[in-house]
Amino acid sequence: MLIATWNVNSLKARMPRVEEWLETVQPDVLCLQETKLSDAQFPAMAFAGLGYETAHHGYGQWNGVAILSKVGIDDVVSGFDDDLDPDPDSRIIWATCGGVRVVSVYVPNGRTLDDDHYQYKLAWLARLRTHLDRHHTPDELLVILGDWNIAPVDIDVWDIRKFADSTHVSQPERDALQHIKDWGLVDTFRERYPDPGLYSYWDYRGGDFHQKRGMRIDYLLSSRALAETNRSDLVDRNARKGTKPSDHAPVLGWFDVPLPGAGS
Repeated sequence: MLIATWNVNSLKARMPRVEEWLETVQPDVLCLQETKLSDAQFPAMAFAGLGYETAHHGYGQWNGVAILSKVGIDDVVSGFDDDLDPDPDSRIIWATCGGVRVVSVYVPNGRTLDDDHYQYKLAWLARLRTHLDRHHTPDELLVILGDWNIAPVDIDVWDIRKFADSTHVSQPERDALQHIKDWGLVDTFRERYPDPGLYSYWDYRGGDFHQKRGMRIDYLLSSRALAETNRSDLVDRNARKGTKPSDHAPVLGWFDVPLPGAGS
């Protein structure tokens, strides 16, 4: 099963590129972030024409997450189930696709370390861990993937010295992410590729992509059960090139999970 994630930074602006990419790559499941659409605006029929069932959670203009699946889509949940007030933003959606629990996430940016949004980010990450504790176990086939807005370690940014006193690399964010991983999640890409210089995001400004000034903030975190079936991972840098690209590249993971109807 090929499972991928892509922060498209406005699906309306990126739709032709997404359609072309789907036709070329043919993932079984694709998670999208920053659709910036309401549910009514989401182009479900266009994706259906490409063979994908869809689930979308969005209010329009900002945020917005989706799951596209060729292997079925069931038990869709938006947000968290933790007895707290509903998340005011559309940042997370859960669904079961081909026997795998798939979670598309767009973690809050945090803005600056002294901004209220930073505290919201830390609280949001804590809510994700609580939801996992309540509803899932690491022996399930589960993957949480998307734009985490956190570089887990220093080699996940092009120059850590440029990020002093910044979000995305602060210790509280990394600790919150590690707390989620400690539930039983594996960053298969980083385990497979321990080298620096491997990024998923490059700012539009200053020619950062061509200057190789990037960050690895988009990734798949797989349950131990699913990670054991992982056989390959990839950042599709080619999708960051060309006309009107997103500032993020798709990230893909291949798993030896039998597809529905495959007979093996």
